Amino acid sequence: MSITAIKGFNDILPTESERWQYIEQAARRVFELNGFSEIRVPIMEKTELFCRSIGDATDIVEKEMYTFTDKGDNSITLRPEGTASVMRAFIEHKLYAQDPVAKLYYLGPMFRYERPQKGRYRQFHQIGAEITGVNAPLADAQVLNMLVQFFREIGLDEPSLQINSLGCPECRPAYRAALVAFLEERLDRLCEDCKRRFTTNPLRTLDCKVPGCVEATAGAPSMLDHLCGDCSDHFASVKRYLDSTATPYNINPRMVRGLDYYTRTTFELVTSLLGSQSAVAAGGRYDGLISQLGGPAIPGIGFAIGFERVALLLGDKDFSRQPDLFIATMGAGERDFAFRLMHELLQSGVRVEMDYEGKSLKSQMRRADKLGARYSVVIGENEVTSGKASFKRMEDGEQIEVPLKCADIVNMTA
Repeated sequence: MSITAIKGFNDILPTESERWQYIEQAARRVFELNGFSEIRVPIMEKTELFCRSIGDATDIVEKEMYTFTDKGDNSITLRPEGTASVMRAFIEHKLYAQDPVAKLYYLGPMFRYERPQKGRYRQFHQIGAEITGVNAPLADAQVLNMLVQFFREIGLDEPSLQINSLGCPECRPAYRAALVAFLEERLDRLCEDCKRRFTTNPLRTLDCKVPGCVEATAGAPSMLDHLCGDCSDHFASVKRYLDSTATPYNINPRMVRGLDYYTRTTFELVTSLLGSQSAVAAGGRYDGLISQLGGPAIPGIGFAIGFERVALLLGDKDFSRQPDLFIATMGAGERDFAFRLMHELLQSGVRVEMDYEGKSLKSQMRRADKLGARYSVVIGENEVTSGKASFKRMEDGEQIEVPLKCADIVNMTA
């Protein structure tokens, strides 16, 4: 019996990996343009990190984390999200001592045990970015503008920005009390998960996609009506900065985050093209997280982009890299010549393929067509002797005579 992959853990095959590289390269360009530096953190952390940061009452900690005891009797968890790990590294290595204002980004796999579905898997991948050390709403606006810029960079205008404010520890308790009072009268209409959330994390009932819960929570109190003066001013400033840069957004008062550490500005990039999995990026401000994890009282804001969902949005666009040149040869001697020429061209940045096995010329040209080579050339004894060959432009069949010298071929394929 053959061994197959674990359910929800997917192989990323060559044609798909080229799409992923396109997304990664765009993220690096946009983030680094905005002054962010890459940080790489382990995929495993002490379980306590996520219990303290995400919250014991969240679905992630209660039901979704991959947690096990290692041989040293330590509780270890495969990271379910990236922010907690990045902040742990920020604190552990005292990056704040160099400069409390840090701009960091990361790429990599995350792990959650949940039902695999389109664009959502047990091993999934995220691109994330975080800014620490700035309370000002200007930082919120830059993060949001950078996120929108990333999607434009990869040619996607469809995901729309939705924003909300979750207030702060000063104003959220009054809102929580108002929401609980509202939900108490509708408990019998909520799904089992939301009945459990009612006592542990009532805000999460607003995020439930079960139709009965959506209907039952219609008309629920809005956090925006319970913001304190500082939070109200902060949110107004974020909107003003977005307006000043003509960044389109909608206010979604029902938006909440599944992680306990979020405060004030929260946001999502949503699309109608992926069914119920509408969010392709999400994040917010987490001003108390760093101190909660044992660091100084430094604020932060960040987001994560769902890699698989972004790849789905790019549809059937072809990201494969075709060879610049395919070299076909007539015999063993010419194949030796072609191999040396290919080596020179590869060193000069020309993408070259050739036949390795001495197949027929017809078979070699079929291979050139299959690979989608931009040019092809047939090298026989005459071409080696004369030092010239006719290069065929595969798109239209035009023949171009070019010396069989690296520099000349580089110029032709440029």
